[in-house]
Amino acid sequence: MNRKLYVGNLAYETTEDDLQTLFGQAGAVDTVRVMRDMATGRARGFAFVEMASEADAQKAIDAIHDKPFGGRTLTVNEARPQPARSGGGYGGDDRGGPRRRSEPRW
Repeated sequence: MNRKLYVGNLAYETTEDDLQTLFGQAGAVDTVRVMRDMATGRARGFAFVEMASEADAQKAIDAIHDKPFGGRTLTVNEARPQPARSGGGYGGDDRGGPRRRSEPRW
């Protein structure tokens, strides 16, 4: 099992300190990161919490998943790895390769 947990359905007002306290009841917490919108800085409603051990992570899932917090029912489960992204956009073609020079159209 992974030590990194996904925490979903958070109230937008939830802070890292709130989650540190909540997950600290289940075991030792290494890091807490509330995901925020890059443009506004507003919380996006989910976070990642990394526990000190796999046993603490499982204990946190068992204790906190489907429990109310901040007026919402939390979702807590093992974080999945981020899917690989293609190289499209910003200079790439649809296949992820470099953009090819085209002949002039005159």
